[in-house]
Amino acid sequence: MGDTKIYDSNEFQNEYVSSIVKEVASILADRGYNPVNQIVGYLMSGDPGYISSHKEARSKITKIDRTKILEILVEDFLNKR
Repeated sequence: MGDTKIYDSNEFQNEYVSSIVKEVASILADRGYNPVNQIVGYLMSGDPGYISSHKEARSKITKIDRTKILEILVEDFLNKR
């Protein structure tokens, strides 16, 4: 128990962003939308109208910089290859 653990703040931020995107995707699917199409539309255009306001999904995803979302998605994709 005496060992010091060093945490990477980027890991925490990436996990937070990933969890928000997954939560928003789930909310969109529950509303009958195609979450991939809606999230891509938002990321490409910057128009928050692509994201439903149901359960505050729009508010949650717009608090995160779109570039950061794209960065994490691309990193995740490349790491799985």
